Amino acid sequence: MKLFTSIIQGSVATDHRGQIRFVNEFDMSEIKRFYIIKNSDIEMIRGWRAHRIEQRWFYVLSGAFSLDLLCIDNWENPSNSLPIDHVDLYSSDMKVLHVPPGYGTAFRALEPNSELLVFADYGIDHAKLDDYTWPPEYFFK
Repeated sequence: MKLFTSIIQGSVATDHRGQIRFVNEFDMSEIKRFYIIKNSDIEMIRGWRAHRIEQRWFYVLSGAFSLDLLCIDNWENPSNSLPIDHVDLYSSDMKVLHVPPGYGTAFRALEPNSELLVFADYGIDHAKLDDYTWPPEYFFK
């Protein structure tokens, strides 16, 4: 089952001065804040974390990340056998992954010193009101 996340493709322009990476089709009008995640190593899994109301956009600044995504079926007691979608994102791909409200994510860095830029459509004051977490092993079969 394919989930309802989407990829917004970027590109790169290169000339004698260097290069510019861009994602011109990424409409940032809904963005209220951003943060950068750098895992301590490539073994640690961050997640599961989900948001009922907030949506997120992920962009790899450097290195690569493996992301698992799922749509939460019941916020108080979600099934632990939900279908999981998987995507690997590399900084060289210049892709923004959009994760709509209602989805959970778990991810890990695939390369040391990888950095993941995350955009959110609500301010930090709202974050604690819409934050659901489960241990990494909860949804993995």
